[in-house]
Amino acid sequence: MVERRPGVPRLLREINDRAALELLLATGPMTRGQIGDLTGLSKVTASQTLSRLEERGLVEVVGTQAGGRGPNAALYSVIASSAYVAGLEVGPGRISSAVADIHGHTIAEITVDPQGHEDPVAAVHEAIVKACRGAKVGLSKLRGVVIGTPGVVDPRSGDVRFSFDLPGWHEGIHGALAGDLRREVTIENDVNLAAIAERADGAAQGVDDFVLLWAGRGLGLAVMLGGRLHRGRSGSAGEIGYLPVPGVPLPEDIRTEPGRLPSLAGGLQSLVSAEAVAELAQGYGFAASSAGEGVRVAMAAGERGEPLLGEIAQRLALGVAAVCVILDPGLVVLAGEVGQAGGDALASRVEEAVARICPVRPQVGTTTVTERNPVLRGAVLAALGQAREELLAS
Repeated sequence: MVERRPGVPRLLREINDRAALELLLATGPMTRGQIGDLTGLSKVTASQTLSRLEERGLVEVVGTQAGGRGPNAALYSVIASSAYVAGLEVGPGRISSAVADIHGHTIAEITVDPQGHEDPVAAVHEAIVKACRGAKVGLSKLRGVVIGTPGVVDPRSGDVRFSFDLPGWHEGIHGALAGDLRREVTIENDVNLAAIAERADGAAQGVDDFVLLWAGRGLGLAVMLGGRLHRGRSGSAGEIGYLPVPGVPLPEDIRTEPGRLPSLAGGLQSLVSAEAVAELAQGYGFAASSAGEGVRVAMAAGERGEPLLGEIAQRLALGVAAVCVILDPGLVVLAGEVGQAGGDALASRVEEAVARICPVRPQVGTTTVTERNPVLRGAVLAALGQAREELLAS
């Protein structure tokens, strides 16, 4: 006697529904026939699957596609309002927040000044509420919230464990935010989120193994291996600013000057932080109020700017070489204020400098993420991944 398993048909329906929904989320509007061809479902099963997804308010007909003889085929798409997400970038002087629909289209983006709030939870709450209000989306509609911050994020607790820029972000903030917003919240290192945006929309699109070197106010590194971020056991992977450099004092040997963050003193970071690059430019005779301006002025100066560009490239190459002889990522993307200002001219110089000092010669390129704020875009994408998985699992 064959044992009856009444749960099997239901399980198959769930698998079919997930396959069709996942395909629509990944590729956009498709016909019933296209969904059937790509999922292996018969026409009848594909029709039943789409009917169930329509009844659940997840997909809708958005148009037709001409297909030769007979009536045009209906095009199905996931309903944009089936889920929303919020991404945030938190810094010492501003909090940026964006709300996007399930397709990743940003509906509203706002920036608030956190200085009026002693409590980080209140500042984040205000930013999210204002973004939701601008998007005309209720807070309860959010299925994913990801916050990008500078510093080290503990992968076990989800808290910011170490950040000079955000002294108010202490242990327990993660739980307090989740309780305040009444939903799960993810805090992620800002450079890691920039790498997510780079892999989705930029120079590392489709690349599974690469590193992103962020040279701006500070120095940070994101490591992507096998298409996944590598954070390390304590979340400190990528804190390359503390890399010991011969001839440069260690952070513990530096006495911090008034108004100068301890994180900017000692190690590799003291050579290529925005402050260090701006000072270097002035030493070469280029008036520059910022690191980015110093690099741009040197590039515009032609031959006279070559020594400055060469020294910046050599300093960056010290960090790139150290990473490449261990990870051999194949691709290094320069981002941040210095990387963006230097463009391909700086990237090629870094690539040549790395080849001179180590046996590994990676491809070094410049970020091509066109978003005004790559960290914020990365936060939205990370939240979108969470929301889509929740939608698929439901």
